[in-house]
Amino acid sequence: MMNITANIEKFAEGSPNKAAIITKDEALNYKDWNTLVCKTANWLKSFSFENKTAGFLLPNGIPFLQLFTGASMAGWTAVPYDLKWKAEELNERIRISSPSIIVTVKEYYDQVSSMHPFVLVWDDAFMKIGGQNNSFNIDSESNKPFYMGFTSGTTGSPKAFIRSQRSWAASFRVNEHDFKMDEKEHVLIPGSLIHSHFLYGAVSTLCTGGTVYLLDKFNAAQALLCIEEQPITALYTVPTMVSAILKEKRNIEKPVKIISSGAKWDEESKQEISKMFPKLSMTEFYGASELSYVSFHAEVRKAESVGKPCHGVEIEIRGTKGDKLAPYEIGKIYVRSDLIFDGYLLNGAIHTIQDQDGWATVDDMGYVDEEGYLFINGREKNIILYGAINIFPEEIEKVISQHPAVEEAAVIGMEDPYWGQIAVAIIKGKTDALELKRLCKNHLASYKIPRKWIFTEEMPYTAGGKIARAELRQSLERKVNSH
Repeated sequence: MMNITANIEKFAEGSPNKAAIITKDEALNYKDWNTLVCKTANWLKSFSFENKTAGFLLPNGIPFLQLFTGASMAGWTAVPYDLKWKAEELNERIRISSPSIIVTVKEYYDQVSSMHPFVLVWDDAFMKIGGQNNSFNIDSESNKPFYMGFTSGTTGSPKAFIRSQRSWAASFRVNEHDFKMDEKEHVLIPGSLIHSHFLYGAVSTLCTGGTVYLLDKFNAAQALLCIEEQPITALYTVPTMVSAILKEKRNIEKPVKIISSGAKWDEESKQEISKMFPKLSMTEFYGASELSYVSFHAEVRKAESVGKPCHGVEIEIRGTKGDKLAPYEIGKIYVRSDLIFDGYLLNGAIHTIQDQDGWATVDDMGYVDEEGYLFINGREKNIILYGAINIFPEEIEKVISQHPAVEEAAVIGMEDPYWGQIAVAIIKGKTDALELKRLCKNHLASYKIPRKWIFTEEMPYTAGGKIARAELRQSLERKVNSH
């Protein structure tokens, strides 16, 4: 299997003037895009580091995609960092990922250089890249790690996950087979490239010959303007973005595919967006950072389902003893495919979650019906799905518990019609929400700060002495439903 970037040169030779990337300030054709990527790959190859890992802290734009794709071509591992992270969050992730080099913008240089010995400002890196050879001999090895992202375990500490070229090559086949996408696509990426849904949407389009349209940051009015003025055929989105787009009250007659992930897309929103886009086709998929695509749903019927397995994906529902369950029996969802990640990076080694037969689970619970449609009952983990972002309550609890007046803290997800779920903090202690919000603001990205704060005299406990999250959640739901 080839490197995911292998076809970029073919597109550059066959359609040199075809648009590859379009932003509000710049347009690149495939000839120039291929040159940029090859020069970036040669620049990275010029370093003698044994550890071929490049971190970068950049805003949305061509440089972000250039570094990511150039690293992929060079056989390096790319590690995107989030501009929204606080200093301690960034420092922890730099420590875990251990890059040989970090590229950032001028405004962040001082902060990042205090955390890592080899940091370059993008403008300087771009000058050095410009002097490189404009062709590159690609290594065809497909099982090399090429992308490192971050998730979190039960402790609330971040964990790095690793993906190989092969996993994304398999995902590209899902785009073609299930989403009916090809090199004729004009794809709008309205969200931040730091999120894998949007990063994958952009890179997969560029590696299969389509045209990518990038926004600096999500803006519903700008997204709709782009769809109206440009030949957009597809849009990667999450349900919260759809909600914002609906507020713009427009009617767009052109045929557009919407590919949605993140929180479950509710039926009312689907119906409303269908009125705004009468020629719309909708595809919703279920997946995970570790598993990639699992299932997709592109039908009106079985609205509560997350669809059938994606191309090349097998699904099994297993009981507590590992036995395969019958239709409608609820159990743990297991997945087997070439799309699954390599594993977590722990103490410098990659640890897989696949068993000896290639099956893996992220502990989500659900069932399949007699037609093979998958239904999600809930997440065994405590993850709060805030829009397209996974929020890990343990991380927030660790920060809140630093306050001397907090005896105990629990953070749980509460259903929200806009975000899917919001974080709610339940606190035992003599303090107030304003003080705790201030504490969180100093240590956490803004989207992780709880939206609601509840103070209690006592916490419920399990038999093992842990806070009974399920009981807290039920109590919270009763309070909400009684108002």
